[in-house]
Amino acid sequence: MRGGALPPALLAVALGLALAFAPRRTLKFTLPTFAIVAALVSLWRPPPAWIDAIFLGCWIGVIACATCVYLPARLGPRGAVGLSAMAGVFAGAVIAAAGSPVDLVKALPWVFVCAPAAWIVAHRRGVAIKVGAGWLAAVAVLAATVPFAAGTPGYEADHMQ
Repeated sequence: MRGGALPPALLAVALGLALAFAPRRTLKFTLPTFAIVAALVSLWRPPPAWIDAIFLGCWIGVIACATCVYLPARLGPRGAVGLSAMAGVFAGAVIAAAGSPVDLVKALPWVFVCAPAAWIVAHRRGVAIKVGAGWLAAVAVLAATVPFAAGTPGYEADHMQ
């Protein structure tokens, strides 16, 4: 879960699921905001010591986006644009820290899951989107906490001994 394309793609999916519950008119602002911010931040070269914090921020972003589907009121235009900007920052930061420009091209289209998800929500089947977002949040919690667990195989340099 530390590759360049997978974490930003999961963040894009979580954002798309959250945007499925937002008003349709906000999509003309939120989708470009996500793409432009992610592209600009991906040009940054973070210090190597920041990689763990960047991945943690990405997983927190996935959790934040995924849990927005449970809001009692729809996500408003300002909230949707803010959520898109936050997702763009962390998607771009992960690409900058551990990926390549090709990974950005692989990850960004996943935000378009908002189209079929919005159709599902419009047909009063939004509970399916909420279940999917819940699973996505659970994966993000696991991905965020496993690197901090002491003695976890695969995260120690000498785990083969």
